[in-house]
Amino acid sequence: MNYVFGPVPTRRLGQSLGIDPVPLKTCNWNCVYCQLGRSKPMKNERADFFPAEDILTEVEDALKSHQPGEIDWITFVGSGETTLYTSLGWLIQEVKKLTSLPVAVITNGSLLHKREIRQDLSTADAVLPSLDAGTPDLYRRINRPYPTLSFESFIDGLIAFSEEYQGNLWVEVMLVKDLNDTEEELNKIATALERINPDEIHIMQPTRPPVETWVKPADEEGLKRALTILGDKARVIHPASGSFDLGGGKTIVEAVVGIVTRHPMREDELVEALNSWTAGDVAKTLFTLAESGKVQVVERNGVRFWSASPSYYPEE
Repeated sequence: MNYVFGPVPTRRLGQSLGIDPVPLKTCNWNCVYCQLGRSKPMKNERADFFPAEDILTEVEDALKSHQPGEIDWITFVGSGETTLYTSLGWLIQEVKKLTSLPVAVITNGSLLHKREIRQDLSTADAVLPSLDAGTPDLYRRINRPYPTLSFESFIDGLIAFSEEYQGNLWVEVMLVKDLNDTEEELNKIATALERINPDEIHIMQPTRPPVETWVKPADEEGLKRALTILGDKARVIHPASGSFDLGGGKTIVEAVVGIVTRHPMREDELVEALNSWTAGDVAKTLFTLAESGKVQVVERNGVRFWSASPSYYPEE
């Protein structure tokens, strides 16, 4: 499949069937912790990058091929920024006609200051935007946004969406050691969150390959500090565990590429998934993947990850 992948185990949405409506990597941010590599170049214009009807057909086929209980959520999560897909609102509505499963949208939230974006997301059951900074300076340092995307418009958009939206608004705070895990910066994030008033605050750590080699996850002390400062709505979201569905491609290579393009896998996760799905030699399959030229191995903090070849990870 070209646009639908998984189900994959996720931190918050159980076994999630992913829908990716944008090409790798189409994003208006260039976050230091991004697992999909650098945005080269950044893009901030909406478009229908792929035919919406083709995406919907793949969703329908994927739903038919899975038994009840195998999928917990349908999740729009792009190889970049999901809301850059112009027909996102139509797709959400059409997917909800196909299934009673809840629909989530993962977004950086940068375009919520636009009324049409807020309307597009209004029928989703959950929307999960990011908030990693409480000041314009740290916003530029961590998220490295497209030049026209100001911190003020970002916060205003989150506030406006929170006031209008009837579903679950779960704001993600990605904690990066020595950047936004200090008492001073967390207090500034807490002030912004008070204005936004989300239903939940999800404290995350960059456990997949961060694009920048110097990025480290916050330590236990930083997590405890964040829980204390961000308040009763906050909870730490630990790394997901579960099975990766490698049945979504014509070949095992195609299936793996479909997942790691959007969701880089630790090598041990990939080996476990291959053990479950292939009767042959796992080592031979890994060799075939490497020789295909469609995937690459990225090492961060002593851990090997498999990601898509087009993703750009600098080595310093």
